[in-house]
Amino acid sequence: MRRRDWGGFGFGVGPSGVFMWGGPRRRRRQWFEAGDMKYVILELVRDKPRHGYEVMKALEERFQGCYSPSPGTVYPTLQWLEDEGLVSAQEVGGKKVYTITDAGRAFLDEHRDVVEDIFERVREGIEQAVGGAMGEVHDAVRRVVKTAYRTAWRSRSDTVRRRVVDALQRAADEIDATRAETAH
Repeated sequence: MRRRDWGGFGFGVGPSGVFMWGGPRRRRRQWFEAGDMKYVILELVRDKPRHGYEVMKALEERFQGCYSPSPGTVYPTLQWLEDEGLVSAQEVGGKKVYTITDAGRAFLDEHRDVVEDIFERVREGIEQAVGGAMGEVHDAVRRVVKTAYRTAWRSRSDTVRRRVVDALQRAADEIDATRAETAH
């Protein structure tokens, strides 16, 4: 995911066009705590054997685009799972495909409450981020960002790019006015 950070407001647009935000002067949302990823990836591999990229795409889909893992998170975790004997790996079509082992299934069963807690916590976070009317805000912001960047990027004209900037500034001013009205 590419990120920009202007004035304490961090945002990014993931590969599927999903808009993420960190909010003013806040740290970016942490979806997982230390050590959670091994459970999450193992649960995905339990569903079906996968290679690393498939794990990343499955995580992004499972979490409705609100989380897009990096290769630096997924591949070391897969290697750790393999080293621990919880998954096995074999080359298939030039890619390393990971399959859960009996020990991996037993590990998940033994830690079922931890796995359920992780997925429940993440589901609640997703609901907060994009549930209800926030889902509509999320979709609208995603569309604005995608359209603005696409238009400005494809145009070779600074005049067109300035029009995009002007439109975005008018929208921001209108949203600020709405916030000011509702603050009183």
